[in-house]
Amino acid sequence: MKRAKNYKKTERIGKAAALLLVAAGLLSACGSTEAGPQLLKEWTAYADDEATGVQDQSRVYRVAMVTDIGGVEDQGFNQSAWEGMEALHNENGTEIHYVETLKEEDFIPNFTELAENGYTLCWGVGYQCADALLSVAEKYPDVNFAIIDNAYESAPENVTSVVFRAQESSFVVGYIAACVTQTGQVGFVGGVPSDIIDQFQYGYEAGVTYANRLKHKNVKVSVEYVGNFYDSEAGGQIADTMHGEGCDVIYAAAGGAGLGVIDSAGKNGYYVIGVDKDQAYLDPAHVLSSGMKKVDVAILRVSEDYEQGRLIGGKTLSFGMAEGAVGIPENHENYSDEIYDEAIALCDEIKAGTLIPPANEEEYTAFVGGL
Repeated sequence: MKRAKNYKKTERIGKAAALLLVAAGLLSACGSTEAGPQLLKEWTAYADDEATGVQDQSRVYRVAMVTDIGGVEDQGFNQSAWEGMEALHNENGTEIHYVETLKEEDFIPNFTELAENGYTLCWGVGYQCADALLSVAEKYPDVNFAIIDNAYESAPENVTSVVFRAQESSFVVGYIAACVTQTGQVGFVGGVPSDIIDQFQYGYEAGVTYANRLKHKNVKVSVEYVGNFYDSEAGGQIADTMHGEGCDVIYAAAGGAGLGVIDSAGKNGYYVIGVDKDQAYLDPAHVLSSGMKKVDVAILRVSEDYEQGRLIGGKTLSFGMAEGAVGIPENHENYSDEIYDEAIALCDEIKAGTLIPPANEEEYTAFVGGL
């Protein structure tokens, strides 16, 4: 049903075994973006206002996470979350633990197991566990819970929501794609339509459109969805068709299904853009860049703030480029220094708030109309 792993304060277990295995179940970040009136867009304001700066050194903090379906060694979303947990352990001596989810019905028993076994902060990775986490949190008001990629309309004081502005990194890789394409046709392969995957799609399309206006191009974007986040064969087939129709750069925001897109790029000799992590190591010759979403950064920051006595519950925290939680890899062997420098300039504008990429269709329409 599930697999659990525990790191205690006295243990120093290396990362290599947990990070280098290839698993078929890579899940892309996905979930709700309805953050409500408590959405905090500036991390520094949150930290400065509510920091006590006092850690109870006599207490051994116990922090655990429940993975999304796909497992902790998925080379993407779940793995990035676990890297944040490992950093928490290595930097603070926190006892950490994870439970893997094989199917949706596992979520409630997984969270219940953690609450019953004395974990003081329990993370849920991905929007699919949102209802289960809230249900268990209401039964265990003395346990703190936090969730990646979901914001509740109204959350109890023991629940923290973390969302990302993935449209920011997606915009930049869209710009890169439009600059690199030789056919004038690029693609986007998504997993399942949702508010979060809208961020990837419309951010990417906006980046392409921005490059078109700036460089007097006419690059077109083809969009297709797999219908899940695990079927790599289906992802590869969609990518094969896109390439056959002229796409020579494809952005895959489809989790495990996106691994099929990377395989297709290697087989057919075109470029693919990875997601969540820098996925260049999967195929250095064909991964052009990656729209990185650093779940590890959020896990570490929020967990440390909890340990420092900051009041994190009942809030929705938003992470983007300004917080160092989304971006593109420095490595750019498959495209020029000039394009990379232009991309970094865009990142600087986004951080400064002078360039605001769209997160959905409505915002995309307004963005394009304002160019």
